[in-house]
Parts: sequence; structure tokens; C-alpha cells
Amino acid sequence: MTVALMPNELTVPANWDRGGLPGWTYHSGALLDLEKREIFATHWQIAGHVNDVPDPGDYFTFDIGDDRVLILRGQDGVVRGLHNLCRHRGARVVADERGHCRNALVCPFHGWVYNLDGTLRGAARPASFGELDRAEFGLKGIETEIWNGFIFVRVRPGPQPSVAEMFAPFAEELAPYRLAEWLPTAGFTHQTIPVNWKSVRDVDNEGYHVAMAHPALQDLYGARYLDRYFEQGISASYGRQNPHAGRRWSVRAYVRNAPQHAELPEDRRRLWAYYGAFPNGVFAITPESVQFYQEFPIAPGKTAIRGAVYRRPHEDRRTRLARYLALRIDRDTYREDIQLSVWSNEAMKSSAFDGFHLSDLEYGVRRHHDRLRQLLPVMTLDDAPAETGMGEINALLGTASRNS
Repeated sequence: MTVALMPNELTVPANWDRGGLPGWTYHSGALLDLEKREIFATHWQIAGHVNDVPDPGDYFTFDIGDDRVLILRGQDGVVRGLHNLCRHRGARVVADERGHCRNALVCPFHGWVYNLDGTLRGAARPASFGELDRAEFGLKGIETEIWNGFIFVRVRPGPQPSVAEMFAPFAEELAPYRLAEWLPTAGFTHQTIPVNWKSVRDVDNEGYHVAMAHPALQDLYGARYLDRYFEQGISASYGRQNPHAGRRWSVRAYVRNAPQHAELPEDRRRLWAYYGAFPNGVFAITPESVQFYQEFPIAPGKTAIRGAVYRRPHEDRRTRLARYLALRIDRDTYREDIQLSVWSNEAMKSSAFDGFHLSDLEYGVRRHHDRLRQLLPVMTLDDAPAETGMGEINALLGTASRNS
């Protein structure tokens, strides 16, 4: 499928409610606990790429809320998602963010040893435990799916179909990139910012602010920007380069130096595309680089941003330069978005804040909020319920909704 890139094409229902979530939902600790358990743990999360763990024994780790994830390539070549939690006392079996182990994982607490498929090889001083079933006490597995070389994990069963089904609308347009072959440029990036995770998503879910807030992107593709929405919280945004771009140094240098890759369809050789997956994952694809980024809640006013950048497997000097310039543009855009997130998040506590009033161009924000309300009906309440009874109220509202 080739996407027809018509400026300002939006699929927006007539007479839709232009409001958004109430301000209290951005500052409630009890609600955040529900979000971690009922949203982040039950939806597919981007972990990384198979080429982040190219050899048996390679691994990396990251956290999803209160769950600790270990991605490990076994001796059989299979990439697995495992809970990074020793079955003895719950220590992290792997303490580092990434690395390599030759034959086995050894827990740093008491020395329990696990094979590279997660099965228990043996406990230290096994006689002291009596009878110990090695199969029963292996590392617990996490549901894992590989899509176009990217590794996804889901901690608990949830409402989404497979990753391949979710991204099916884009299968044809992404095929020429051959994403499974791309290589990491460095390790994973991390930053902690002082906002609620939803404030990050609110900024990222609309392009209305690009003209004012992102001068480099406005220069690069300006009005040639398109948002499209699909089922299961999947969205796509496309920015087709303006042939007259170049008012800013970084954009001018990028446009002048970026080669047109012949293996891509002509309409994608000058295209920046963004693919979002509810609740928090985004792929940003340019002709010379692919990156993902995502946010994970730590506290109501504290969010971790995680991501990584990948390059073509065979990269000439011009492509490498274009990738550097594209990331320079993206770095400026990221800083601008963080500032917008901070301003938006702090406004929720103001006595003057009386809710959202959204443009048609911000329909993606409303769509994200509606999906959150569907999963956590307590978020439909205009006023904050008691923190101590948040879970019970949410369950009652969910029951009432199902019975209505």
C-alpha cells in the first residue's frame, strides 16, 4: 500500500467531543498504580532489535513499571523475554543494562545458575533445599514477539492482538526498508523528566504544534504533514520534505546531502514517517535511520524516556552524514517537546485550568484519552476520587459499563 500524502488529510468524526482527560488524572499516585498494572503491563512494549543481541549469550535489560525484563539470546539462537527475577529471593539475575554471558546466568545474591533458555541449572548448596524441581524454578518467561526485527514483550495477557496484526496496515509500505537487517548505532538512551507520562504522549500525539514549536521540522516539511488513525491505538504520521526547505542550517545541510535510496519507492525517498502504538511506543523512520522511543511512568510527576537508533547495514559516507544531520534536527525537536510537556503538565494544577479544548488537528490526543478511559473508567470522572479507593471505584465503574 502506498500512502497518498495529501496535506491536512484527517479522518475525524463529525461533532466529536473536544475535551480531554481531567487534570487530576495527571497527578494521582493511585491512578498511576492502575496504569502500570492495567495498561503498561498488558500492552505490547518495544524492547529493542534482534541485532541488539546478535550472538548467543548477548542480553539487555529494562523495566516496565514494577516488572524487570531480560532479553536474552539462547544457545539455540532464540531471542527470549524473561523476568529478570531470581526464583530464590527475587534478586536481579542480571544487574547490567546489557552484556554477554558465555554459558549461564549466575544470580549475584546466592549463586543460583540458569541456562541461557531460562531453565534452572542448579542452586548453590542444593542439599539445603531438599527436593528442588529445576523445571518449576526456571526464570519466568514473558510473552515475546518479533516484528520486522524488533522485539516486543507483553508482561501480562492484554486486549491487543499480535504485533503483526496491529501493524498490518503498514506491512506493504514498510517492506522496502528491510528493517530486520538494520544495526544499532549505540546503546539505549535514557532520560528522566519531571512530568506525567501522559503529558509526553499528549504532545507527541498531534502535529498542530509543529508550525509554532518546531522551526526545524516546519522548515523541513511544514504543511506537508499528515496524520492517520487505525484500530488498536495504532497511528501514522508522515512528513514529506518541502523542496524549498533550507532556511535553517541543519535542514539545509540535510536536504543537500541526503542521498535518495533507490530501493525505496520514490514517494518515500524524501519522507519522514512516524508510527505510534498505544499506549507509549513510537517508531520514527527516515530514509537513513530508524529509531524508537517510549515513556514509562515512575511517579505521577516523573517519567523515564527510553529509546535507540538504528542504521542501514551498509552505510556510505553520505548516508552517515544524513543520519547525523537528521538526528541533530530530531534532538532539537525532542528538547522543544520536553519543554512543552513540562508546561502542559504543570498547568493541570492551576486554578485557571478548566480542561482541554482540542482542534481537529489534535484528534489523536482525544483518541488516546478515549482509549485510556475505556481501559480505566475511573478516568471518566471529572473530580478525583479518594486515593485509597481508586481501584474499587474503577472496578465498579467497569462493571457498570459492561452491564449497561
